[in-house]
Amino acid sequence: MMEETATVIRCPGDGWVTVEVKVKNACNHCDNNESCGTSAVSKAFSPKVQRFSLPSNTQYEAGELLKLGLPESVILKAAAIVYLMPLAGLFIGAGIGHFMAQSLDLAGNDIPAIVTGILGAVSAWMVGRRWAKAIEVNSQPVIISRLGHPLSKVSSVS
Repeated sequence: MMEETATVIRCPGDGWVTVEVKVKNACNHCDNNESCGTSAVSKAFSPKVQRFSLPSNTQYEAGELLKLGLPESVILKAAAIVYLMPLAGLFIGAGIGHFMAQSLDLAGNDIPAIVTGILGAVSAWMVGRRWAKAIEVNSQPVIISRLGHPLSKVSSVS
């Protein structure tokens, strides 16, 4: 189970709790993050926080920390769908284009295979994206534990 810490934003008592999770990326931990183009793109386009609501029978206070969990299988399935389906679509589409070229006596011409391969990859990517979103919607994080309130800065007493 993948775990993440979330902060309670509000808990109106209607069986739902709204939480906020700070999104972390690996680009902040590398020694080359100042000169890396991937780091710059990641910082510019990735959301910094995500807010969502979870079902809960427990009442929480705003600002309280919760540990959330999500099964790894959900993330692995979504990643496999998004990355492997376009690849399969590319190969299947290219194979169909190749056989079409052979049946039309266009031997030595790879254009039909290239075009149908690209069409197959794009089509499979669009289907895979919808399928991954459906998996994501149907798999909601669960509250594992209540961590309490975060420690605030200690003020000096004079």
